[in-house]
Amino acid sequence: MKKSPYPFVYGALSAIILIAYFLILSVFNLHQNPVFGLLNLPIMAVGMLLLIKKYKTENLNHFNYKKGIWALFRCGVITTLIYTGFFALYITNLNPEFLNDLIPIWENDYHTNPGIAIFTVALMGFSFSAALSLTYMQLFKRSWNTKEGNDHTY
Repeated sequence: MKKSPYPFVYGALSAIILIAYFLILSVFNLHQNPVFGLLNLPIMAVGMLLLIKKYKTENLNHFNYKKGIWALFRCGVITTLIYTGFFALYITNLNPEFLNDLIPIWENDYHTNPGIAIFTVALMGFSFSAALSLTYMQLFKRSWNTKEGNDHTY
């Protein structure tokens, strides 16, 4: 069975939308306000929701829990990797003063470097991918409350 291209496509599209959102915020100098970063999670959630809807309709006969959760997690990981790569490029090359402006007290007290911020963005993305994959599969898995499903009970 060949691998589906949908996790990569939806993951890349979600990452592109996240990057565009970040750049639009930076034009208005709002990207330093952490409150606006809260919209990153719904953007990623919508991308993963669209993926699982498409994936389930395309693979209706072969759709199971393991394949669905794996497709969702791959989509989230791809989104996270692309966005984290952009974020690393942004805070190291495009705007090296971003971290100093974002968290000025950390620079003086904790001696942060870009690696901590990059690791935090990646960790948040990976953990959100895992949590949302489990959550969405509870909504989209096949129900065992059918005649066929009752055959699997004791």
